[in-house]
Order: sequence, then C-alpha cells, then structure tokens
Amino acid sequence: MRISAISYLNTAPLMWDFEHGLDDPSFEISYTVPSQCALQLQQGTADIGIIPSAAYASIPDLSILPGVAIASKQAVRSILLVSRKPITKISTVALDNSSLTSVALTRILFEKYWHGNQRFHSLSPNLDAMLAHHDAALLIGDPALKVDRSRYRTWDLAEEWIRFTGKPFVFAFWAVRDEAARSSNLDLPAAFQKSRNHGLQPDNLKTIARTWSEKLGLPEKDIHEYLTSNIFYYLEEECIEGLRLFYRYAYECKALPKIPELNFSGVSTALI
Repeated sequence: MRISAISYLNTAPLMWDFEHGLDDPSFEISYTVPSQCALQLQQGTADIGIIPSAAYASIPDLSILPGVAIASKQAVRSILLVSRKPITKISTVALDNSSLTSVALTRILFEKYWHGNQRFHSLSPNLDAMLAHHDAALLIGDPALKVDRSRYRTWDLAEEWIRFTGKPFVFAFWAVRDEAARSSNLDLPAAFQKSRNHGLQPDNLKTIARTWSEKLGLPEKDIHEYLTSNIFYYLEEECIEGLRLFYRYAYECKALPKIPELNFSGVSTALI
C-alpha cells in the first residue's frame, strides 16, 4: 500500500516503524507537503495519507484511521500568523500555499473572533517575501518553528482556537481510500497506532530530537519539548469534538464546501 506522508518534524514520531524496518513490507512511502499529500489521495496515486483536516471535506471515499492525529491542546508553535502590526490593523494576509487546514483556521479566526474583512493571497512560505506586500503572513510546519518571534508580533493559531472555543485543534490525521482498505487484509489502525506508540518512546524521541536538531538548526531540547508538549498525537473524543466544530465553522465561513461526515476505518483492538 502506498503511503503519502508529510515531510515535517511533527510527523516524525508517527513514521517510526515505517522508517526503521518495523513495518509490514507491503508499505511504500513517499514524502511531500500537506496539500500535495491530500492531492495524491484524491488522484489515487496514494492509498493512505496523513492529510490536512480540511482536505477530508473535499475528497470523497475516504475513511479515517482511528486513534492517531496531529493535534494540539495548547500552543502548537508551528502554526503562526506573523505581522509587524496589531491584529486590528491587518487587512491583507499572505497564506502559506503548502497549507489547507491552517488557511481555513486563519479565515475562521478572522471572521468569528478578530472580526476582520481581510484579503487573502496564497504564496510560497518565505516570510520576507510574504511581508513585503502583505500586512501578515501565515506560516506552518518547520518554517514557522524557525521564525524569530522577538522581531514580530505572532499569534499561535492553535492557542487562539483553544482560547476561543475551549476545544483541541486537529491539524491532520491518517486517511485511507475506501477501495484500498477493502482490498487489504492488513490491520491498518493497529499498524499506524503502533508506529506512533513506538515513535513516542523516550529513547526514540531522543533520537528524533537529535536528528531534527541538525536538520533545522534548533536545540534538541526545543525539538523534544515541541514533540512532547506542543503536539498531541491521539485522536481521542475531545479532539473529535474540536474537529467537528472546525468543520462547522469552516463551512459557515465558506472556507470548506461542506460539513463532512466522519467515517472511521475498521477499529482495531490495538491501544488507541
């Protein structure tokens, strides 16, 4: 089965088994950015993908693999709105074109909580270029982690969502094409939950922090704290409630075409 994964730090614990020879040999992995990951599922060039939550609303015939997510119950640090102006003075926003969910979240926050009437434009994630002609920039993933926040006003979008709604925010989850799930005899929920569990073991987290510290040029302790405190990797009931609220708000703000029904792939007996 073809897996489309996201090439960001926050997915590293989820990919542990697949990258360390512990997975079933019938998995084939490719890496891309969130928006392209969703596109590969839509086009049928991937069978399983860790897709942005927003993409699930527009791609038919998908089911969610239960129990695993990239979510947050506090500030997430890797989804930032960056500006030199106060929020009330922002009229134009450059949106990271590798994002889907965070773009929808930005629109929700402005419309429902910051009460703006902004103009949005999609651009590559280069902060200087984005701010050259816009009042604010949305950055996600590793580029957001590397922002020097002492130079700008920044808003952590997960923190803002939680402050306004009291719910966790779910950025992404594993989804499988229904046709692929029907043709497979693998226990897919178990495989992906176990990989997550192994990736979050203390010794493995240290390995991930060391590897990604070199990649990103950030201290190991900051990487470790991000993976253990800022990202929440379990799609539990409270997260599902937050996900449903996100879909309702995104539809009301015309950021998504519909409110999708949440369909889950066969639930495993593995620990969620």
